[in-house]
Amino acid sequence: MSTQTPDWSPSSWRAFPALQQPEWPDDSSVDVVLKQLRDWPPLVFAGEARELQRQLGAVSRGEAFLIQAGDCAESFESMGANDIREKLRVILQMAVVLTYAGGVPTVKVGRIAGQFAKPRSSDTEHRDGVELPSFRGHIVNDIGFDPDSRVPRPERLLEAYNRSSSTLNLLRAFTRGGFADLRRVHAWNKEFVADSPQGQRYEEMARGIDKALEFMSAIGIETESDPRLHESELFTSHEALLLGYEEALTRKDSLTGDWYDCSAHMVWIGERTRQLDGAHVEFFRGIKNPIGCKVGPTADPDEVLALCEALNPERIEGRLTLISRMGAEQVGERLPPLIEAVRDAGHPVVWACDPMHGNTFTAKSGRKTRHFEDIASEIDGFFAVHRGAGTWAGGVHLELTGDDVTECLGGSTLVGDGDLDIRYETMCDPRLNARQSLDLAFRVAELLHP
Repeated sequence: MSTQTPDWSPSSWRAFPALQQPEWPDDSSVDVVLKQLRDWPPLVFAGEARELQRQLGAVSRGEAFLIQAGDCAESFESMGANDIREKLRVILQMAVVLTYAGGVPTVKVGRIAGQFAKPRSSDTEHRDGVELPSFRGHIVNDIGFDPDSRVPRPERLLEAYNRSSSTLNLLRAFTRGGFADLRRVHAWNKEFVADSPQGQRYEEMARGIDKALEFMSAIGIETESDPRLHESELFTSHEALLLGYEEALTRKDSLTGDWYDCSAHMVWIGERTRQLDGAHVEFFRGIKNPIGCKVGPTADPDEVLALCEALNPERIEGRLTLISRMGAEQVGERLPPLIEAVRDAGHPVVWACDPMHGNTFTAKSGRKTRHFEDIASEIDGFFAVHRGAGTWAGGVHLELTGDDVTECLGGSTLVGDGDLDIRYETMCDPRLNARQSLDLAFRVAELLHP
């Protein structure tokens, strides 16, 4: 049965102000590319998006926990099999820890297979007296600081589609081919606990997982024979910034007659594009995917309630995830009024914490970075606020990589300011490396299982 939104179509956003869109040199060439994308197969299917919404519904009821994690901005140059595998490995490791600690399933959503566009605070960038268009992600232009690199090129939309498709194929092979076996993933976590001075504080939790696996084996449950323990499920997501691209990949589901953005299972609206009278909210209100919306310290209760009404007027569980990004120093003050207003209005949202974006600063070296303890502190505050409000701290939203980068300070690798230049590889925002990510997972686990 169709639940189509009245007065909406995949292109109705075009009548509204659309922020953060590229200034393409030639509109006709963009139209040619978008027409080609409309003819190509969907990257994901409506039924998969509905399954994710069902699982997020459990998160909204406090019966599951969400981990949404991956690159700040995926690169066309670093999407090999090893890069994808190591990123997946970290997410799987974190999920095992969080599932055990919380005693509820962990819903795994990657910032992957489509996270190519980035919003910018300015349309231009200045260096040494030179002004050029800002880098907006590989789906638009290139990071090189020269006039040719910064020209928005429509053919990059096709490259983004192809890269997303190949990444999805590999992820499905890994998650269903034994790479995600529970015993294998836990063995990786035991290595972390044994090898890391910080990780050793988590030995008791690791032993508890060991005992749980031994018990399952004793009663005849083997991970290799049970698909639930031998395989895993990873959904994809990205910030749906370029509305022309998203429109081109929006399809009408043959079973329900509803429209789904088939570029990813879940898409979200960023902090810079959540205007109630803007094009992004207009586009999102009509697609039936599970969706997210970032809310920062400038958001007020009335605005958040209006977003809930616009994006989920039917109050469907799992439909809307509100991703708070307040900063460690402001979460205790700015988040409670929003949670209380949404709770009192009866909106069944998933609350997730993005502890990354509100804690970015420039180090003495001149590098943009984040400190691990600030990230952990915002998550601590997020959980404390929910405990006080009697609501469920539903998940975390993280920027991370499986590589041994040195982009965020602190953590189990004790990255210092002088270490940032060793492997500072991000194209945009600093990411947690694999060890820092696992350290954070165990810290969150302590909050789930105090």
